[in-house]
Amino acid sequence: MNAILKFILLALPYFFMVLGVGIYMRVKPELFGIPFFYWYQLVWIFLAAILTYTVYAIESHERRGLNVHRP
Repeated sequence: MNAILKFILLALPYFFMVLGVGIYMRVKPELFGIPFFYWYQLVWIFLAAILTYTVYAIESHERRGLNVHRP
């Protein structure tokens, strides 16, 4: 996988969190009584963890592939 694509996967959540203030700077809609501001950020924590693990798994798979083919 291309290094630029890996960087984009890792940086995507942080771009949305920093540049998307206008998106999450509100109270409505609420989810189980929790204002949008809080549950939106919580969702991005999980998404960031999933994206980080995805890049880690791809990187591990690529490194294992390189070690197998070495003489």
